[in-house]
Amino acid sequence: MRLVLFDIDGTLLRCGRQVARVFTACLEEVYGTAGHLEGYSFAGRTDPGIVLDLMASAGLDRDTVVAGLPRMRRLYLERLAETLDASRMSLLPGVLELLERLSAQPDVTVGLLTGNWRGGARVKLGKFGLNRFFSFGAFGEDGFVRRDLLPRALARAQRSTGRSFRPEETLLVGDSVLDVDCGRVHGVAVLAVATGFTAAADLDAAGARWVVPDLLTARDRIPMFSA
Repeated sequence: MRLVLFDIDGTLLRCGRQVARVFTACLEEVYGTAGHLEGYSFAGRTDPGIVLDLMASAGLDRDTVVAGLPRMRRLYLERLAETLDASRMSLLPGVLELLERLSAQPDVTVGLLTGNWRGGARVKLGKFGLNRFFSFGAFGEDGFVRRDLLPRALARAQRSTGRSFRPEETLLVGDSVLDVDCGRVHGVAVLAVATGFTAAADLDAAGARWVVPDLLTARDRIPMFSA
């Protein structure tokens, strides 16, 4: 058995700038500021981790920020569900074909490992009918940093399938250096796709097992994906 864990933004789909605009507007409403956005990268970070980073850049103390997180999460998820426009999103090359192929393999289990809060992940995936492929995952509620998410994903995979997955049986698919870092810390191989905001050379330098231009190309590079 193999377990494949997918990131969402920049890996499966793109939302454009609309999500960042909703997120920063909610920060301003909850905390009175969006923090210092110039030069800050959202790539690979969890939603609550982004809140902590940006509010720290604005000088807010951690306790104040953490106390506001439930309201921030609730407001953001409400606004995202109301405003996310599928016509300004794109499904990345090879995604649907790959997910259909993997779901048809009895020896492969597919899950999510994303920094999105759970509700945000489901709203984004729902725009392309992808929720049917993912019965479990690890989400932004599970940790402030991405490294914290993989143990949660493994535990939920075990509950879902009735068996445990060793690191060597697991593959993490993502588009950022932090995805690669998460896999390496836990001894899990990473397939990095250069469909996000990180160059292929940087993903390779970070230590990804494989680096591909997109998931359509992965079909020809990864044996499990071509079955």
